[in-house]
Amino acid sequence: MSSVFLKRRWDLAALLAAAAIVIWLALRMWLLLLVGLSAFTIPQVAAAFAVGAWFDLATIAYLLAPVLLVGALLPSRWRASRVMNLVRWLVTCAAIALLLFGAISEIVFWDEFTTRFNFIAVDYLIYTSEVIGNIRQSYPVGLILGVIAGTAALATWLLSWRIRFDDAPLGPWRRIALLVAALALPAGSYFAASVDQMSGAGNEHALEISGNGLFSLAAAMRRNELDYDRFYQTIPQEEADTILLGLGVERLPLSKAIGMKDDGHEPDELGPFKRNPKNVVLISVESLSAEFVGSYGSDRKLTPRLDALAAQGLKFETVYATGTRTVRGLEALSLGTPPIPGQAILRRPNNDHLIALGQLLKLQGFNSYFIYGGYGYFDNMNAYFASNDYKVVDRTDFPRASIPMENVWGVADEALFDNALRILDEPGAKARPFFAHIMTTTNHRPYTYPDGRIDIKSPGGRDGAVKYTDYAIGRFIDQAKSKPWFKDTLFVIVADHCASAAGKTKLPVPGYRIPLILYAPDMLPPGVFRKMTSQMDLPPTLLDLLGARGDDHYFGESIFENQDNPARAFISNYQELGYFKNGLLTVLSPLQKSEAFRIDPATYAATPVATDPVLLKEAIAYYQTSSRAFKRNALKSPKAF
Repeated sequence: MSSVFLKRRWDLAALLAAAAIVIWLALRMWLLLLVGLSAFTIPQVAAAFAVGAWFDLATIAYLLAPVLLVGALLPSRWRASRVMNLVRWLVTCAAIALLLFGAISEIVFWDEFTTRFNFIAVDYLIYTSEVIGNIRQSYPVGLILGVIAGTAALATWLLSWRIRFDDAPLGPWRRIALLVAALALPAGSYFAASVDQMSGAGNEHALEISGNGLFSLAAAMRRNELDYDRFYQTIPQEEADTILLGLGVERLPLSKAIGMKDDGHEPDELGPFKRNPKNVVLISVESLSAEFVGSYGSDRKLTPRLDALAAQGLKFETVYATGTRTVRGLEALSLGTPPIPGQAILRRPNNDHLIALGQLLKLQGFNSYFIYGGYGYFDNMNAYFASNDYKVVDRTDFPRASIPMENVWGVADEALFDNALRILDEPGAKARPFFAHIMTTTNHRPYTYPDGRIDIKSPGGRDGAVKYTDYAIGRFIDQAKSKPWFKDTLFVIVADHCASAAGKTKLPVPGYRIPLILYAPDMLPPGVFRKMTSQMDLPPTLLDLLGARGDDHYFGESIFENQDNPARAFISNYQELGYFKNGLLTVLSPLQKSEAFRIDPATYAATPVATDPVLLKEAIAYYQTSSRAFKRNALKSPKAF
């Protein structure tokens, strides 16, 4: 009986399907272990694997279509040939290798983002040079590929000893059945399966594990831009305008928001500032979660320079990033707008001449810069900032002699800051006001930096990268102190997003908490600002502090002007849109869904509760109006004042 089993004939499509199921099941189990079994209940694990099996079958329905089609059309005399038998085994080996490669890729992606492939993976397919270079510098790629090839070859060899391919002639009815299956399986999967069916019984990690990477990747390609009005709850725009006006968003009503109107600028609200700064240097730090910073409660001793600056400047106690990627941070810090679903505005068409902070300042006589340590074509940064009147400088503009070390992601942060000083000396020498947005890169995989700067040898992982970036910022401030423009300059240090925003809920609030420090010793006394603040409030605040016009035309609020307004924040991923106010997180999701969570102020634990109708309408008003404003060109800036 055992010999009969070992010689059993298999169809190629069935063997490939079995290989996919085994590998994807093993991957799902591995991801479960990466998170930790203690993070799940038995019903959550059961739901993840049951739904996962459904998505695996739905994905196989697509992948097998070409195999079934070839099988239906292949002449019978070819089916039994030795050459075709060899081709079948080569296809099997290649398929196993590709499945293993996909599984390893998902593990790497999970390690970075704690999700299945999503819109970020779609973006990475575009920027292959940086992504492949980053992977090569972070992982032993040659060894991994060798292990994959060897494992696939070994598995194929073992299978060849146990099975034979079915090469019997096919009759007309069986060929018709194969043709029908080749067409019906992918069509049925298209109509029956959707990523919205992913489920983890209330656990976001389990929900992600329940998916299939290839299926999720294909869905992300289709949904990379989500139309708010099609996918989310809406209210009449007149009602939304009224709600936002009541919340102090003075740039509305929407129908009159195109262009800038002179409605009489009120006196600047300087808060604790003794006088207006003349210049601003905004440093957005790559992936700097508040949890890494000592002055925000960390005991890792990674940020001595930032801690000193926080003690000497104004530290904002509770600030939330709007998203989980650099483009979201840049969007919030330049446009002061809630995150619209799908792609960030930086990566969308028609994103030129917007009400970007640099453009409004340029119209008022400032030199506006965007200075980046990497290649600015990544994520469309160069095109976006240049088309919004920033002077763009990236690593290609830095003298080679000024770069002590670089990797595929960017130059060492100290080189970025050295070049920024050189650039800012030009307007500084002419006493011209300037605004510079500087974007760091070192705190990003592969986490390499020059040796000898800190006590963690490169590559030092996330901890080493954070400590090196802290060193580079402190060094930059020390050098800036010798410049004649220093005493009139406000330095703003803020993260673009957190190192990770993974958690048991769709939008884990602590995964969005970032540091924000204002440093200007000649005009700003030390202090702590305790009111909850959104990252998108910085553009109108900086305009107000500089005495420039335009702060009333943002969705964000000028922090010191509106201190009596109730605190709120906006957090999102590319699909879920969160509105955090009064301890409640209201979440808007595709298919017109909404839910709410009570957030514990001490532990950040999220407890599902009924949605508050007032907060729900406020959330809709913000997100609906900002999405429509961009779509209808209402975020375009004026030609002149």
